[in-house]
Amino acid sequence: MKLYRTSESILVERDGRFFKVQREWDDLICDPQLMEHLKALTAEDESPAPSPSTLIAPIENQEVWAAGVTYFKSREARMEESKDAGGGTFYDRIYDAARPEIFFKATGRRVIGPGGAVRVRSDANWSVPEPELTLVINSQGRMIGYTIGNDMSSRDIEGENPLYLPQAKIYDGSCALGPCILLAAEPLPSSTRISIQISRGSDLAFSEATTLAELKRTPKELIEFLFRDNSFPHGVFLMTGTGIIPDDKFTLASRDNIAITIDSIGTLENYVQ
Repeated sequence: MKLYRTSESILVERDGRFFKVQREWDDLICDPQLMEHLKALTAEDESPAPSPSTLIAPIENQEVWAAGVTYFKSREARMEESKDAGGGTFYDRIYDAARPEIFFKATGRRVIGPGGAVRVRSDANWSVPEPELTLVINSQGRMIGYTIGNDMSSRDIEGENPLYLPQAKIYDGSCALGPCILLAAEPLPSSTRISIQISRGSDLAFSEATTLAELKRTPKELIEFLFRDNSFPHGVFLMTGTGIIPDDKFTLASRDNIAITIDSIGTLENYVQ
């Protein structure tokens, strides 16, 4: 099953049919009987499929957090970008450490939905999107599903000094989620493919793919660390890191189109403001 949030309603897709859910978003996400409630919907609740243009980010009062250096390629890239600032070995240590890197990413109001405009920082010169499998977790710390996340990042700012990471990661329009939530309590197969295509006008500016087999940390491990001494009364989204990083010569430009696809979930498409 998949959950969609539109500008007017909440819809669940079940066996190819769509049903309207008469609940508030925050209450629904944290309902311990969520699956049972959605399975109980009948023909009386059936609705047409949502138009892509009506979809909004599947978030309201949840926070978005992110994990870093969870893929070997991310480790290599971040070591390279920060080596001149003396922070190169930090990321090597994080990759091998028992404790993962976890940081705050966005509040709900800062998150961009499908089709919306993401932003690059006005004081950044090297900006990239980071395609990430994103966990959806209820207030009890139980994973209820997955969505697609785009962790917009200013690589030059973080590379200048690792302590600048919040400025490189957290700003208006720096996070996109969608197009839906794939409801699932079990881990996705390691063969699950994550791909990204960045188009500039009629040209393909960048394209790459990876699989979850390259992800070093498990969802269970990341959730356990996130919920240590933290509470999330409305639930929380946790981005799991990226294994796709454009080469050092690439930076996003205004009007670039970013399409991130993850098997079983769908495609999150945004453009750069």
